[in-house]
Amino acid sequence: MNEIVHGVDPRDPSIPALTWAADEAVRRGLRLHLVAAVPPAHDRLRYDGSGHLSTLRLRAESALANAEDLVRELRPGPPTQAELADGTPAEVLTARTPHADLAVVGSRHLGRVAEVLSEGSVIVPLTARAECPVVVVGAPAHPAVHPPFLVVGVDGSSGCRAAVAFAVAEASLREARLRALWVWPRPLLSHDDVAQGLSERRRLLAESVAGWAERYPDVDIEQEIVRGHPVEELTRASREALALVVGRRGHGGDSAIGLGSTVRGLLHRAACPVITVPPPRATGTVGTAHGADRAQPRTDRPAPAG
Repeated sequence: MNEIVHGVDPRDPSIPALTWAADEAVRRGLRLHLVAAVPPAHDRLRYDGSGHLSTLRLRAESALANAEDLVRELRPGPPTQAELADGTPAEVLTARTPHADLAVVGSRHLGRVAEVLSEGSVIVPLTARAECPVVVVGAPAHPAVHPPFLVVGVDGSSGCRAAVAFAVAEASLREARLRALWVWPRPLLSHDDVAQGLSERRRLLAESVAGWAERYPDVDIEQEIVRGHPVEELTRASREALALVVGRRGHGGDSAIGLGSTVRGLLHRAACPVITVPPPRATGTVGTAHGADRAQPRTDRPAPAG
């Protein structure tokens, strides 16, 4: 059963992330799977080890119960499942992504080094290894902006094509516009032919979004090229967006390197939720409702829910 997976942090539950996950479950007509993980004790010989673990479990159980109550109060309707699992949060959540449409987590606003190295680090390893798109809600969406819009970063790669496919479908579900943004870094050592380079990038940008307007005539897709640093320009574009969608380089591997510097920077700096979309596997199957065929325009559009 496809579902929306939300990681509940017992130490610092994120209401914006929970609300995002519940809204997506309602919008798509899917189950909301709430997961809290209890990491193993590092030193089982300590006399207080079992007591500490029991405290962690009680805290996680309480956080799950509170999350269920809040969903019923704020977003009644989606069926929910609460799960208390043993293991590190990143590993537990990643294991539940193959059959999920989305995995949604909140940001604890840690620095980049702390996020990678801290005991409870979730965002980087989950985003790098998940088999479905991952939503990191560190800053709220901007629903007051009319008409609402999403931003998708485009660079011509296979990961970008998967991100565009997801972003168009998401914009349709939300009745929003889509800004397809190509950030062209300024050269450091040489001055290339600006006119020729701009023309080439316009062509590649058009190819990246080709076919989607016909499949989703309700979505207004804007194409834009800007010069500058990708993290800075995409962060600027995110300031009034519902979400920023970006592609991921590959599957698994090193959790920090696999994401690329742009995605890692955006996870900490974007002014709206960031959705990282994995590239399609060689088999062409990825466990999300937005398509096992995210790299190509789909001919059977999902009906908007909610």
